[in-house]
Amino acid sequence: MTTIMVTTMIALLLLGFPMMIPLITAAVIGFFMMFNGMGQMETLIQQMMAGIRPASLIAVPMFILAADIMTRGQSAERLINMVMSFIGHVKGGLAVSTAASCTLFGAVSGSTQATVVAIGSPLRPKLLKAGYSDSFSLALIINSSDIAFLIPPSIGMIIYGVISGTSIAELFIAGIGPGMMILLMFSLYCVIYAIVRKVPTEPKSNWGERFTAVRMALWPLGFPVIIVGGIYGGIFSPTEAAAACVLYAIFLEFLIFRSLKVNDIYAIAKSTGLITAVVFILVAVGNGFSWIISFAQIPQEILAAAGINEAGPTGVLIAICIAFFVACMFVDPIVVILVLTPIFAPAVAATGLDPVLVGILITLQVAIGSATPPFGCDIFTAIAIFKRPYWDVIKGTPPFVCILILAAALLIMFPQIALFLRDVAFR
Repeated sequence: MTTIMVTTMIALLLLGFPMMIPLITAAVIGFFMMFNGMGQMETLIQQMMAGIRPASLIAVPMFILAADIMTRGQSAERLINMVMSFIGHVKGGLAVSTAASCTLFGAVSGSTQATVVAIGSPLRPKLLKAGYSDSFSLALIINSSDIAFLIPPSIGMIIYGVISGTSIAELFIAGIGPGMMILLMFSLYCVIYAIVRKVPTEPKSNWGERFTAVRMALWPLGFPVIIVGGIYGGIFSPTEAAAACVLYAIFLEFLIFRSLKVNDIYAIAKSTGLITAVVFILVAVGNGFSWIISFAQIPQEILAAAGINEAGPTGVLIAICIAFFVACMFVDPIVVILVLTPIFAPAVAATGLDPVLVGILITLQVAIGSATPPFGCDIFTAIAIFKRPYWDVIKGTPPFVCILILAAALLIMFPQIALFLRDVAFR
């Protein structure tokens, strides 16, 4: 049964079908084999609907809508100008500013694709003009945007939290430490790259210009205050914080900045609706598939065959990292979280691993795989946005992937990087 389901999925993927078709086809085949017919198909449909029933998922379209509003408005530009005014003049400062701006906008939007568009579009020409190679610039933008997976709000964390039953609020705060660590590691690499390549520095801003840039960015900086402060101050749940972000984004871009008009609402709503529909279809289908493999005890068979059950906590974490990293090189991150999380759930429970630590590592591997050849989803986002060939986009990625793998190793060895803030806030 397992072999037939996996073979069916691979075959349909190779034939070019969208991911939802291989998933639902494999689930139907598995259901047919387990129950010897299709007479109880309503059970599978009920499981699919149950996948999109949790109230926590309401946060997903809310964060997507807020990100779409900000991407079309001025929030990203104001954040970029603030960061550039302080560190743009140091060696590698423009590249470091790019990484920091991606991190800041990730804390505002929670979307890697929105970050690539909002930060990459204005900063890539500046990086090229300053003397950075195109391959380095593209790789920096793609991989720095993936920090948005770790910095709250994170759509990947919401999906993992719903699937695993882990507190989304705890996942959000646990992602801050690893996200900042990766930003520092990327910044160090940018400085070394600029020194080795003799990239010239940018003009230094005076304190008046810095004060102006900070004043202009104060409104967009309210987003992380709403999300982090609201959730951990007991004012909002994560879902309520998402709705507050939408209201705040509308208030900023339509009333304060006046960068958008009423006529833009239709295009924004349509874009958000399309993305949300894709996400929720994948969640529903993925939940049906996960129910099939769990009912058939396929996870236990896979873990036993691979010897993971006897590997101990560290071995389980390493196996999770490898599995999610490789899978996200080929498949959409949301699908990977939906399919693989239930597979490893028995091993995580048996070894007593902290599900928050597991969630952070899974989110990090999803971020790495999303920017890694051959089929990392953010690679194709960059190809579409920047109109560059595939090879140019992936050529500069290996150093950043190595940095991210090192970050994963550090998290396994020193879990308090992720758990310290969580423990302060919730223990």
